[in-house]
Amino acid sequence: MAKPSRHGDPKAISLDVRTFFVTSKSITGRAILQTDRMASLFIDVLRSYVSAGKFKIHDFVVMPNHVHMLLTIGKGMTIEKAVQLMKGNFSFRAKKELGFGREIWQRGFCAVQIDEREDFLRRRIYIDQNPVRAGLATKPDQYPYGSAYLKKAKKTRG
Repeated sequence: MAKPSRHGDPKAISLDVRTFFVTSKSITGRAILQTDRMASLFIDVLRSYVSAGKFKIHDFVVMPNHVHMLLTIGKGMTIEKAVQLMKGNFSFRAKKELGFGREIWQRGFCAVQIDEREDFLRRRIYIDQNPVRAGLATKPDQYPYGSAYLKKAKKTRG
């Protein structure tokens, strides 16, 4: 299957910031991300890019075989590059730090640009409810590999 064009040419990028709902799946839908070590490593990769100012993550969830994110990128960054950074760094670190030698990610990803606040809020709810719908938690803030859990933990700490 041919890879769809995403208009990733930096010259074609709007100067404004853009927000996307992104989904990326593991290779053949395997539950590669289900262990604490793998899920925590992916979250650490996200944190490192946010700390470096590459993009902003509003919400995310790391499911056993896929991830969902609401992220905002600035001028000069394409969504392709942002996802490439995350997936590539995670794969590199999983191999180096955890000894994971197999392919991790399915080729490509799905990205939907978010233009309206209602759509943003709807996607945020979708992300939070994903582990609940999958039977992995009874409430979003009980699932340790999502932003709802981390936001609750941050509030609890003060």
